[in-house]
Amino acid sequence: MRRTALCVLAIACVAPSIVSAQSPKAATYITDEEVKKVNQQPGTDRTIRVADIGNENFAVGVIHRGATGAARGTGAGAGAAGGGAGRGAGAGAGAGAGGGAARGGAAQSAGPCGEQMTPAPTDGTPGGIAHDSQTEGYLIISGGGTLVTGGKIANGNKSGPDAPVTKELNGPSCSGMIVGADVVKKVVKTGDIIIIPAGVPHGWTDISDHVDYLSFRPSDHVLTAGYVHPSIKQ
Repeated sequence: MRRTALCVLAIACVAPSIVSAQSPKAATYITDEEVKKVNQQPGTDRTIRVADIGNENFAVGVIHRGATGAARGTGAGAGAAGGGAGRGAGAGAGAGAGGGAARGGAAQSAGPCGEQMTPAPTDGTPGGIAHDSQTEGYLIISGGGTLVTGGKIANGNKSGPDAPVTKELNGPSCSGMIVGADVVKKVVKTGDIIIIPAGVPHGWTDISDHVDYLSFRPSDHVLTAGYVHPSIKQ
């Protein structure tokens, strides 16, 4: 009995030091200048930094979407967070909210996902995406539009293991049309905050000019800690 008690006491004394040794020792700072610089780079969804916060990793990205229906690569000159230059990344309704549809590409699909429907629905919102394990928080920093959340993905495509949405942005995801009676369409504007749990479909429509937003992504190590966007890497 005494030996068991001593063993328990020893574990209790050592455990805090183990936890302490594994805990992060410093805060992560992301400056306004860094956000603006990354938001001026090509692409729709760009991860700025990924920090190790102990039991999880925490990614911060900045996303720019041009007017709904705008052709990609035409240089949607919308102001970034604080007035960035125009960039060739106009994103229409067909771009998944996490950038998966735009960046992953059909060639990198890992197969079908979501609910398979025949015939295919025609009254949903195209370009939706749902992340298997990645929760997102949005802070709208410029512009606005209609954010579509809820429902389910119909006739979707799973992001392949080498797709950018899997490796760089949100981990495994399902992209396709958003359908369902429980879909919510909400007009959002600069200053609004949205929290989208993992597994909840989301997408954009009715963007009149542009929308820029920060995306905060806590997850169970979906993205690699220590990542820094190349444009701000020292």
